[in-house]
Amino acid sequence: MTVESTQDLSTITDAEIFEAHEGGKLSVVSKSPLRSKRDLSIAYTPGVAKVSQAIADDPAKHDTHTWASRLVAVVSDGTAVLGLGNIGAGASLPVMEGKCALFKEFAGLDSIPLVLNTTDVDEIVETIVRLSPSFGAVNLEDISAPRCFEIERKLIEALDMPVMHDDQHGTAVVALAAMIGATRQTGRELSSLRVVVSGAGAAGVAVTNLLLSAGVADVIVLDSRGTIHRERDDLNATKAELASRTNRDDVIGGLAEALDGADAVIGLSSSQFPEEALAKMNKDAIIFALSNPTPEVMPDVAARHAAVVATGRSDFPNQINNVLAFPGIFRGALDAGATAITEEMKVAAAHAIADLVGEDLSADYIIPSALDERVMPAVSAAVAAVAAK
Repeated sequence: MTVESTQDLSTITDAEIFEAHEGGKLSVVSKSPLRSKRDLSIAYTPGVAKVSQAIADDPAKHDTHTWASRLVAVVSDGTAVLGLGNIGAGASLPVMEGKCALFKEFAGLDSIPLVLNTTDVDEIVETIVRLSPSFGAVNLEDISAPRCFEIERKLIEALDMPVMHDDQHGTAVVALAAMIGATRQTGRELSSLRVVVSGAGAAGVAVTNLLLSAGVADVIVLDSRGTIHRERDDLNATKAELASRTNRDDVIGGLAEALDGADAVIGLSSSQFPEEALAKMNKDAIIFALSNPTPEVMPDVAARHAAVVATGRSDFPNQINNVLAFPGIFRGALDAGATAITEEMKVAAAHAIADLVGEDLSADYIIPSALDERVMPAVSAAVAAVAAK
């Protein structure tokens, strides 16, 4: 395995990028030989009719004699694409193609990109449900909050298969894995932490929920109006529910007030972290500045106030990258025949990722590289083990 240097990445040109995407990044390759009339008769007519009739007689054969049970649908409406925002379904397709390529490369799973020309929650859900005989799992991608919460919830209720919005839960799993590594590096326990989450969108809500599930004692969440607390009367349903389980001491104010005495902060919005606010954190603080391409605070500034710093970028140490999580999570769920992806599976995946660091743990290495070939098998095994229970 070769990890490219930052200098190598900086030489990528626009012409190289557009050439790589011309005609799309995906193709379908047949597993069956089609070189003779005999081949055609087996793969297609008349032979295929026997398989179709067998599935009609015994629906369980749909899982064993089609690719559906191992196929992931990567679905988006193009409303929250990377840092580009609401650019529409057509413009989101290159990103979904790339996600499918990652599924194949890192997990050996086939996947298909589906971009939908609607932003209506019920229309999206109905479309996916009607298409569901064609695949075995759903990866929701780049759908704006708060709609993404409702879409995911309704699909989980309607479908008997794994469904996960990766922008929420992939981010949460990798952030938790990095937090586990950071607490080990700084001699802390998750249960002792006060963590500030800056951003109450899809990723912020999911990260908060998974931190709490993993045993973090106190999480304070901030949106554009400041800390989320029980006295606020301007919260939507998702944030109001979050307020009932977070901000134990009802801290009121902005980032500076939230960071006063905090052990860790996770940035999941475009809001910057002023250095004077970071200075209020506890000794040996943990700072995750995950906005791309511009972190909430640059690592050299964060390092003045923190023992461990992570970002979402590949050119700094400790990159928090979703590709560490989602391939193994889906692979493990499908291998185990799971019908859902649970919080326990996500926590197990995070611990599996963190444990790979082992004795090499350091301030600049709290989480494995996105290209570490050990990650997917470890995550898949951890998820499958939970599913087996």
